[in-house]
Amino acid sequence: MPLSGIDQSTIDAAVRPQDDLYRHFNGAWLKSATIPDDRPLDGAFTALRDGAELAVQEIIVAAGNRGGDAGGIERKIGDLYNSFMDEDAAEAKGAEPIRERLADVAATGSVAELLRLAGRLFRADVSGLFYIYPAPDAGNPDRILLYTGQAGLGLPDESYYREEQFAATVTAYREHVRTMLQLAGVADAEAAAGRVVELETALASHHWDKVSLRDPQKTYNLKTADEVAGIFPLMNDWFDAAGIDADKRAELVVSTPDFFTGAASLLETVPLGTWQEWLAMRVVSAAAPYLSSAFVDANFAFYGTTLSGTPRNRDRWKRGVAVVEAALGEAVGQIYVARHFPESHKERMRVLVGNLIEAYRESITGLAWMGEDTKQEALKKLDAFRPKIGYPEKWIDYSAVVIDKDDLLGNVERAHNADVDRHLDEVGKPVDREKWLMTPQTVNAYYHPLLNEIVFPAAILQPPFFTADADDAVNYGGIGAVIGHEIGHGFDDQGSQYDGAGLLRNWWTEADRGAFEALTSKLVAQFDALSPAEAAGRHVNGKLTLGENIGDLGGLTIAYKAYLISLGGQEAPVLDGLTGAQRFFASWAAVWRQVIRSEEAIKRLATDPHSPNEFRTNEIARNLAAFHEAFATTERDGMWLAPAERVSIW
Repeated sequence: MPLSGIDQSTIDAAVRPQDDLYRHFNGAWLKSATIPDDRPLDGAFTALRDGAELAVQEIIVAAGNRGGDAGGIERKIGDLYNSFMDEDAAEAKGAEPIRERLADVAATGSVAELLRLAGRLFRADVSGLFYIYPAPDAGNPDRILLYTGQAGLGLPDESYYREEQFAATVTAYREHVRTMLQLAGVADAEAAAGRVVELETALASHHWDKVSLRDPQKTYNLKTADEVAGIFPLMNDWFDAAGIDADKRAELVVSTPDFFTGAASLLETVPLGTWQEWLAMRVVSAAAPYLSSAFVDANFAFYGTTLSGTPRNRDRWKRGVAVVEAALGEAVGQIYVARHFPESHKERMRVLVGNLIEAYRESITGLAWMGEDTKQEALKKLDAFRPKIGYPEKWIDYSAVVIDKDDLLGNVERAHNADVDRHLDEVGKPVDREKWLMTPQTVNAYYHPLLNEIVFPAAILQPPFFTADADDAVNYGGIGAVIGHEIGHGFDDQGSQYDGAGLLRNWWTEADRGAFEALTSKLVAQFDALSPAEAAGRHVNGKLTLGENIGDLGGLTIAYKAYLISLGGQEAPVLDGLTGAQRFFASWAAVWRQVIRSEEAIKRLATDPHSPNEFRTNEIARNLAAFHEAFATTERDGMWLAPAERVSIW
């Protein structure tokens, strides 16, 4: 890596950065890149994830190879991995691990009995009509409540069941359901598949769309247990069967009450036999990755190939690593951090975060469109931000997880059951502010509006996001923009509805909220107009992606200001022919380098709140005056955006 931190080999000199920032700095790589057969896309993120995956595999295999010498958590890690890697055992068992469960489904004598069975299956990680998870109460964020909302579909989103563009996918899904039910020995699988898809289509008609689900006010519906029973009479049956005590569910937040009303009516009108077929499909789908190759291959043929265009399933060892990470992730993470995370990175990140916070403070203070009262509230929220860097201070205790090297599906289910118990134990207790929602070996980051915290796992603190020995322009354009993005979520269309304590309340004046929405509507229109080449004729949903676009816009804007703060008034050096400002934007382009299959691009347009990577790079950058100054753009350039059309929020 050169001193500048910019990989010169990826640059396409035939494309000017003034015309296409993304393809100038990534073009040579884009022309030569091929997507591996076992994935739907490839790029900077996946390369970093590949490295983390290899590091984790080494940890897991070492634990497995110790055999009888291993003790405690290492023994569990090794035995779980080896139980997955024993492909011969899975082949020999075939559908046997789910026979009894399917028999239980077929033996239900009423819809109430079926819902009770679904409650018990929830403990075994079989998805049902709705989800349940604990989180701080948005109306009183010092306490933990259960949240529940719509589920029950086998396709990625309700839009698949109603939009003509997905008609062929629904047809393929019906065939997939037939195949899976046939493998499981369900009678007349073809007719059953038709009924299952028809039922899911009816359920989907009661689902809220992705844009509605982004509205915190609309989805915050605090209900008592009696009120929930009023809209979904069998809820208490499900809770009792799932082993969730009455005091844990005395109050809960129902994100999508209309769905529960609709689902309750379908439970009354759709024949029990159809519901049994639907639940049987849920059982088969949940277990498929852990059964014989017939199930694994059929499951991947639809969810991997049909939906994402991926020709080949991942190697078994990669899937085994994922199983261990899902079940015992923080135990692996504790070893990963000890081996791969220099503590010096933490201090460098603290400095970066400090400069980003200061840049936000300066920006908010100087906003022309926001009044003083709202500014004071925004600054109070900014002061309350809590960064978490690298790894948790307190690790999950996995002593309750029982692992049997000869029982793969049982291992997965017992690990999930222990996870459910850990989550239920949080309800009614003070909020655990040391808890992490990602493992240290995860290449990602997040903002939690109810805790007002930004979290950066160890694995993302590597090139191209963070390069310890490179000039700081690269780090501010990479991880700095990521930090700014996550802080920006606290002030996006969703996060801005929570205050610094995580309370869902309106801290804006009416005029300031109106000014904010006028700016964000311009951003919606900009992204609505964009269509990626991989999904020709289909456009970005500007409302669905608004929060992430605000995060990107604010993140890049503030990261650049923070970079200037870091210079302390000094002129940045020219390295590898690039000024400091140019290296900053080159780094921003490099982190989003990606090639993607058409099927995956289409799916993401419908379901992903993030915009396609090329637009995250170019459309965001062209809104910044700093970009135009860095590359001296003019009206004749492809990246030009007239000053009056540029959106500047934070």
